[in-house]
Amino acid sequence: MKVKTVFCCGECGYESPKWMGKCPQCGAWNSFAEFTPVAQDTPSAKRSLRRSDTRPERVTEIDVEDEERLSTGMEEFDRVLGGGAVSGSFVLVGGEPGAGKSTLLLQVCGSICREHTVLYVSGEESARQLKLRANRLLVNEPNLYLYAQTRVEDILEAIEKLSPELVIVDSIQTVFCGSVDSAPGSVSQIRESAQVLMRCAKERGITIFLVGHVTKEGTLAGPKILEHMVDCVVYFEGDRHLSYRILRAAKNRYGSTDEIGVFEMRDTGLCQVPNPSEALLSGRPRGASGSCVACVMEGSRPILAEIQSIVTTATFSAPRRMVVGFDYNRAMLLMAVLEKRAGLLLGSCDAYLNVTGGLRIAEPAADLPAILSIASGMRDRAIDEELVSFGEVGLTGELRAVNNVQQRLQEIRRIGFRKCVLPFSCVKGLSAPDGLELYPVRTVSEAVELCLTR
Repeated sequence: MKVKTVFCCGECGYESPKWMGKCPQCGAWNSFAEFTPVAQDTPSAKRSLRRSDTRPERVTEIDVEDEERLSTGMEEFDRVLGGGAVSGSFVLVGGEPGAGKSTLLLQVCGSICREHTVLYVSGEESARQLKLRANRLLVNEPNLYLYAQTRVEDILEAIEKLSPELVIVDSIQTVFCGSVDSAPGSVSQIRESAQVLMRCAKERGITIFLVGHVTKEGTLAGPKILEHMVDCVVYFEGDRHLSYRILRAAKNRYGSTDEIGVFEMRDTGLCQVPNPSEALLSGRPRGASGSCVACVMEGSRPILAEIQSIVTTATFSAPRRMVVGFDYNRAMLLMAVLEKRAGLLLGSCDAYLNVTGGLRIAEPAADLPAILSIASGMRDRAIDEELVSFGEVGLTGELRAVNNVQQRLQEIRRIGFRKCVLPFSCVKGLSAPDGLELYPVRTVSEAVELCLTR
């Protein structure tokens, strides 16, 4: 009997009976891979065709007041998840190799297994290796079960036998379904394995965390449909050579996607950083040009971060630009505004911009401090050490208002700064905290002259 095969797009999950160079649904090139569909008589297919006890319900009859959330034991992690992991949720955790994904989840196991049963499934390490890591992290509870397995059917049997409240699968790229005729990590294997695990989580009310590998472009490996299937997608960011790590939600059906959690990697594992502003500003140089402190909002939390820049004479005919922790195109736009509206000629200079501490800033309120940092590096004049700024910059050089101004000012004063440069449109109806001087400005040129001539 001839086995039927289909081609699936790795970006959006579109299926085609023949190979196509370009996906007609998402437009991706060379994204189709061949796989064998699951036969209807396979165990996983039988489970999917099994009669369900559920029935359609009126929206007025559904009660959500008793929603159960499982605390991870880490306030930073709970904040990113929206207050803890919802029972029956399906969470995907991604990150660069060596960022600390497995360490984070094993520490979560150590907190939860004190009161609940936890199953940690690893397809990359043996049970002995997991035990050695658990000893280093001081995780030693009888309710934590370690299982080195890659076959999905065996994982489901272990779940049925133990009935855990939390299951961690590390990683989804290493597990496989015996009913699918392809190698682990392929589009068909990841898709089928995730569907089976998701069905298990929803039917049994078990919280399942999946660890996902990322590609060199920084996206999760495997089909794009994997991100659509899960309830939450969180990324664990940070350079392995830096101590600070940032947990950020890219998708969350149970909470906001703007929240972040900050951790510090130490010898004993990951430690929470409840006050990231002080951590990010530690070691800040005094009296150095090209440095400006920005106040940005990460979800509901204001964070102070240092933006540094160096502007030097170009060595070659084409000036070089390099940006770390800040959007490159946005930085180029701000340099053009600074040259056109403030009269700083950057066309013949190399410019380098960096956000310290490994933080990545995407909020428009960081425009003004980025411009002040570049102007300070260009003129080689230091900005007042007690000054913080925030504000969005327009193409005509005007400064636009941002949100949560009162909350930003309170955080600035709490850290100990005494001066703040902000857009003039933000001052109306604003009450400044005691000891904090406000300097409202209307344009970029006004802000540059104010900060570099005082």
